[in-house]
Amino acid sequence: MEIQNFKGNGWSARKVAQVYMVSIQSNSNIVETLTDFIKNQNIQAGEVSGIGAVSEATLRFFNFETKNYADKTFQEQMEVTNISGNVSVIEGNPVLHLHITLGRADYTALAGHLLEATIHGAGEFIFYPLNTRVVKIKDQETGINLYDFEK
Repeated sequence: MEIQNFKGNGWSARKVAQVYMVSIQSNSNIVETLTDFIKNQNIQAGEVSGIGAVSEATLRFFNFETKNYADKTFQEQMEVTNISGNVSVIEGNPVLHLHITLGRADYTALAGHLLEATIHGAGEFIFYPLNTRVVKIKDQETGINLYDFEK
């Protein structure tokens, strides 16, 4: 089994077989840093999951009536109990689609689509890339980017 190590802007990774383990440095932005990782490794389709801690997070919630996202930023220390999502290509660029669940100090949880968050402590992720390219196109009826397997 081949093992390779990689480093990038705010991240380090180990590839074992086809799976990547990725660590994000404290004070790095999750989406920005993981986007650098997927571009560096030329990942155009796959699954991602992760855990860690953040000091700030901006979540989004999609409103089907307006076809727009409502964003809300939370500035406090929170545990990332789960990040899950996928990688696809939109308008020629690899893009992450991530959802997050955050644990607060009072043991309540926040959840939503992740716009951005700042690691404070640790950020540990597993990427399961697929040997294909998956494209998403904005669906005019729903206003959401959906898989288009014909592209």
